[in-house]
Amino acid sequence: MLEWIKDAAHLGQVQEKHKDFLMLLFYADFSAPAKGALIELEQFNKENKEVPVYVIDVEKVKGVHKQFGVDNAPTVVAVKKGKVSWRIEGVESAQLYSRILSETNALPSRSGKKAISHTVVVYSGAGCPACGAAKSYLRRRGVHFRDIDISRDSHAAERLVQRSGQMAVPQIDIDGHLIVGFDQARIDRLLSN
Repeated sequence: MLEWIKDAAHLGQVQEKHKDFLMLLFYADFSAPAKGALIELEQFNKENKEVPVYVIDVEKVKGVHKQFGVDNAPTVVAVKKGKVSWRIEGVESAQLYSRILSETNALPSRSGKKAISHTVVVYSGAGCPACGAAKSYLRRRGVHFRDIDISRDSHAAERLVQRSGQMAVPQIDIDGHLIVGFDQARIDRLLSN
């Protein structure tokens, strides 16, 4: 069962107790996605009892979200040795959290095998249906990726055009291999290596 943070002092005690690693869910009861994220993290916690997971209700424990760079609920933050190592906004599956932790070596492997880790970046644009489909597909596969909206980041857009010669979105970078468009077969090929 997940433990709820009572106040800023309690959070400080938890951080002191779990100096190496912990996960925090920034939760708001008024948010349906936050309720979904809570369910997924409860499932994750059942399967990974060795990982400390805590919930912070942003309505009751005010202000602490700022020290973790959190602007929205739900947001899940992993804190490794006192610093945020990754953050996910919105609802993701328990399996995705497990995969991310395996890839970042924060979660002990039960099989003794190291999970295959890929570096994936999705370059997308506002109102792009193919971008949404590509990101949904990657999430369903449990692939952790960074999303860069080129309509908001002109430097990323310029670099992307220099690399591919195209402004089309989505463009998906998997381990340095650039895919223009949502080419599911090529995505699968690159992720299977």
